[in-house]
Amino acid sequence: MPDAAQGIELDQLRMLLDTWRRHDWRAREEQWNTIPHYRVRLDGLRIAFWHVRSPEPTALPLLLTHGWPGSVLEFENVLGPLSDPVAHGGSASDAFHVVVPALPGFGFSDRPRERGWHPARTARAWAELMTVLGYERFGAHGGDWGAFVSTELARLVPERVAGLHLTMPIASPLPDDRISPDPAEQRMLERRDIHLADGYGFGMIMGTRPQTLGYSLLDSPAGLAAWLGEKFAAYSDTRPEAGGGVSVSQQVDNIALYWLTGTGASSARWYWEAMRWVPRSAEEENAQPVTVPTACSLFPAEPWPTARRWAERRYHDLRSWHELDRGGHFPGLEQPDLLVSEIRAAFHHVRHHPGDLTR
Repeated sequence: MPDAAQGIELDQLRMLLDTWRRHDWRAREEQWNTIPHYRVRLDGLRIAFWHVRSPEPTALPLLLTHGWPGSVLEFENVLGPLSDPVAHGGSASDAFHVVVPALPGFGFSDRPRERGWHPARTARAWAELMTVLGYERFGAHGGDWGAFVSTELARLVPERVAGLHLTMPIASPLPDDRISPDPAEQRMLERRDIHLADGYGFGMIMGTRPQTLGYSLLDSPAGLAAWLGEKFAAYSDTRPEAGGGVSVSQQVDNIALYWLTGTGASSARWYWEAMRWVPRSAEEENAQPVTVPTACSLFPAEPWPTARRWAERRYHDLRSWHELDRGGHFPGLEQPDLLVSEIRAAFHHVRHHPGDLTR
């Protein structure tokens, strides 16, 4: 078909595969190996993670959690500016010790052999990871499934989470919100409804039959590239004036990571687990409130738009709500400088004005 109405276009897939054929994994491997990386057993599973300590003695530990179809590579370009801001034109007071774990079944983390690895169990493992690293209090950031894990982490151990930063707040409209929305909320409701009806079929498949799909993802590089690449394009801000979205080379880095670690099926099973755990309604979400200081950065191409008043019902200490003019679901890949600025601003209040509720 000549457009993406029925899925990834043939020309786009050919470009991904041609780029992959020229991809120098060993060169990229050498670059990634310069990032301090480790594996540790948590709740019976070996979890791979990056751990970049800041040279600044007052740095705040910060846990970054990715989603699907991403990976730890979403945060490759923010590691330096976050951990060593002085070397990147920032202030020493904005420094973080950065921890980036790979979700269970993703990248070099183990693939679960038992059921039950949903966002809450993962959040408990992340808390244990920070204990192992000697970090009693820390900040947490996430988008996509990383937002679910980070939100759950703030719920489970609020005394340890100094602050929470999200690019996809986990908050939904109540039925009454559909009766008299303002124009902005009406547009959000329409976008969410269209996405559920026309753009979330992949999630329904992975949430119900990941094993059946998984055989194809492990057998066919082209099939894996199409499955992941379609969402990298659909969920990013592809406007030329906004930077064009996730570059083909970045997509291929992520696709190659899934292929070479054999995690196409195990990452799909994450949806099966999460769908059986996730709150089923806005009422259920709001019955699981978050009390830690929270900041949200909203990128315009995010497929799950959220209104501030929906989020305020769940995130009870919402200190910052910033709607940006460019970027999408993968800000670490699309707009790393913007994401760094947003994270710095979010935790500035936690560091210096713990009682200030304004921005």
